[in-house]
Amino acid sequence: QVQLVESGGGLVQPGGSLRLSCAASGIVFSIIAVGWYRRAPGKERELVATINMWGATNYADSLKGRFTISRDNAENTVYLQMNSLKPEDTAVYYCNAGPAPTLGTSLGYWGQGTQVTVSS
Repeated sequence: QVQLVESGGGLVQPGGSLRLSCAASGIVFSIIAVGWYRRAPGKERELVATINMWGATNYADSLKGRFTISRDNAENTVYLQMNSLKPEDTAVYYCNAGPAPTLGTSLGYWGQGTQVTVSS
């Protein structure tokens, strides 16, 4: 059974940083792509970043330079480093994994999400 468990969310002040983790089990982690997505209150889910099996990354244009996705295949974990956080980054952040064409779709595997709140 595939499980994705996100952690690292919380409350942070504007300008602060957080690092989210997505720990995977039940899947051959090294050969899958992984993405972070987020859903803000009242908005549609949107792409944050993806990383493929070779480590190539892709980011939402609006987040380039502030967010960094990385993976540690030895630990079956993907990270999302978020810097210079803004109130508009407040959302539930979801980890998504699977073959690259399935990212962002119901065909991939999804975690339960972790809440990130940016507020003073």
